[in-house]
Amino acid sequence: MTLLDSIFNAHRVKWNDGNIMGASLDHAMWFHRPFRADEWMLYDQFSPSASGARGLAEGRIFTHDGQLAVSVVQEGLVRVIAR
Repeated sequence: MTLLDSIFNAHRVKWNDGNIMGASLDHAMWFHRPFRADEWMLYDQFSPSASGARGLAEGRIFTHDGQLAVSVVQEGLVRVIAR
């Protein structure tokens, strides 16, 4: 799963548009508490900021009982290639 998709949504473009270039510029993960990766988890992704050709994406992974287990952040480059 990629966080860049939430940035693409903010720019109103899709991977399969055929003229999109995307790249990860920076990313990080923070593990807040122990969790089991073989149990159900919710992965919430959103983009709080996207302008020009750059965007910030954030994600939160929650355990089945609603506790925040992991926070993730990715900065991405999104460019439309002229044809």
